[in-house]
Amino acid sequence: MSERKASVSRDTNETQISVSLNIDGTGQSSFDTGLPFLDHMLDQVARHGMVDLDIKAKGDLEIDAHHTVEDIGITLGQAMAQAVGEKKGIVRYGHAYVPLDEALSRVVLDFSGRPGLEYGVSFPRAAIGEFDVDLFHEFFQGFCNHALVTLHIDCIRGNNAHHIAETVFKAFGRALRMALEADPRSAGVVPSTKGTL
Repeated sequence: MSERKASVSRDTNETQISVSLNIDGTGQSSFDTGLPFLDHMLDQVARHGMVDLDIKAKGDLEIDAHHTVEDIGITLGQAMAQAVGEKKGIVRYGHAYVPLDEALSRVVLDFSGRPGLEYGVSFPRAAIGEFDVDLFHEFFQGFCNHALVTLHIDCIRGNNAHHIAETVFKAFGRALRMALEADPRSAGVVPSTKGTL
């Protein structure tokens, strides 16, 4: 399997985002987004997905975090699509259940070439610190639309908002890792009866 790395920048009137990604990394990460709680969640993706991830973002945080969070999701999705390439030899599907104390979340994804998000996560409060929890949906929607994945995220139970968010992002990282692993039995074939994804 060829080297699976990508670096993507996105510049708009609202944000300037750069993402560097190595799918076959060791979980190393560096973040400078101006959103400490999002950085904490992205670190979970890197560590549990075993991807190296470097994200820098400047956005109109004086308005709110919406544009920045959504555009990070978009740019990460673009980098992921570029790094995965033709998807030859990958497992394609990934899933993970992750608990943290009382919280339990499940993430199932498919590198299908068809963007779709089913998001079943409810939080007991509107913000974690100063971070608006509604923005997690925007992050994952942006990612799906540009990585071209089908993504199902469900929090099965949980009372603590931080725990819920952490289980979602850890499960997302682990599902990514599973889906992107090399399938030793596929002999470099695209895992689809259509021959393309």
